[in-house]
Amino acid sequence: SYLPSTLFQTFSSRDTKLFDAYNRCDLDTLGAMVADNLEFDHDKTGLSVGKAIFIEAIQKNICGKVRRTLVRGTLEVYPLNGYGAVEIGVHRFTHPGLDDELGEAKFITIWQNKDGVWKVTRAISYDHAPVKK
Repeated sequence: SYLPSTLFQTFSSRDTKLFDAYNRCDLDTLGAMVADNLEFDHDKTGLSVGKAIFIEAIQKNICGKVRRTLVRGTLEVYPLNGYGAVEIGVHRFTHPGLDDELGEAKFITIWQNKDGVWKVTRAISYDHAPVKK
């Protein structure tokens, strides 16, 4: 079991690693961090199931086009007994090379600890809206 501050630090660094891979289009690292049966819910595009579909969508829609940053001070992490942890926060999406903000959304990421390996099993991104200047 983790002390809450240790849990927070662990998932703050996992979130950073996951989205560094997302932002750099490092599909091998990203793929290693998500479960084969990943469920990804998005308020605009709906539900997609499976790692392959997720990675293909990242490659097609995100690589070189969108950058994700975590909004400072929004990350919350809670243990899920016997399963893993849930991470909640707000993230912002921008176009690399452009100063115009794309928007912001809330997210919930569920991580499973299976045999000592942490992977994302479910990700929900919702309430996408333009950032108010």
